[in-house]
Amino acid sequence: MKMAVIGAGKWGKALYHAYSQNNDVVIHSRTPRAIEHFVSLDEALDREYLVMAIPAQFVRTWMEEHFEDRGQKVLVAAKGIETSTGAFLNDIYSQFLPQERLAYISGPTFAAEVQQSLPAALIISSANLELAQVFADHLPSYIKGYIDDDVVGAEVSGAYKNVIAIASGVCDGLGLGNNARAALISRGLVEMARFGKTFGARTETFLSLGGAGDLFLTASSKLSRNYRVGLGLAEGRSMKDILESLGEVAEGVPTARALHKIAEEKKIYLPIAQEVYAMIEEGKDPRKSVHDLLG
Repeated sequence: MKMAVIGAGKWGKALYHAYSQNNDVVIHSRTPRAIEHFVSLDEALDREYLVMAIPAQFVRTWMEEHFEDRGQKVLVAAKGIETSTGAFLNDIYSQFLPQERLAYISGPTFAAEVQQSLPAALIISSANLELAQVFADHLPSYIKGYIDDDVVGAEVSGAYKNVIAIASGVCDGLGLGNNARAALISRGLVEMARFGKTFGARTETFLSLGGAGDLFLTASSKLSRNYRVGLGLAEGRSMKDILESLGEVAEGVPTARALHKIAEEKKIYLPIAQEVYAMIEEGKDPRKSVHDLLG
């Protein structure tokens, strides 16, 4: 399988490591990196299969400025909702490629553990199940790949769980205990399923690896960037300080803004996401948010 990974952040490098086990893989990013098989954009776009590990908020601009359709099959690795428009990533990518050449990856996979070749499982979702199976079949032996055709469900769960992870970090940062965190995560799962149903996602998708699996992982570990954002909020730190010290993209932050925008427009009840938005955007005291959620 001749493949190129575009985007050399932690997740891009992890997928490069994983797919390189059994395939001919190169990697490209906007900033040149000292990575074996780093190539120019033109060489990357010439590959038959692409893994797009570009952060969600930059996808549209990157595709407009750099992408050339050469018949590639694309696996989208980012998770998030475009803040400015409320568009899902499949809405954006399908403006540049037909749906039958697009697939989306989700599931409980920390980049650091994937790079260590530790066992994992994930889901490849696509309207084209044959394409999803190709991407799943070429994963290394230490990753179990499942396939699914609920692209919207995969998109919603992959984006929404980052927002719940911020709330979970706040919960633990305030020392509210295991009972509170369990309640928060389980209600977060209900909330993201309610949101997804509005857009036609299947309820069972939220009980899968890409839904509950990814949520449980992301909302309970300091390896999660979004969980660490929540810990910072609980400490009373500013968003500017939190994001600067993080040094990485925490997709839950812009996704919370996007969810707030969509909830206002479509009148969807999203209490946890709305409290995360209030803490991030309005500087609301985390303890007041907890009080309001309990009420």
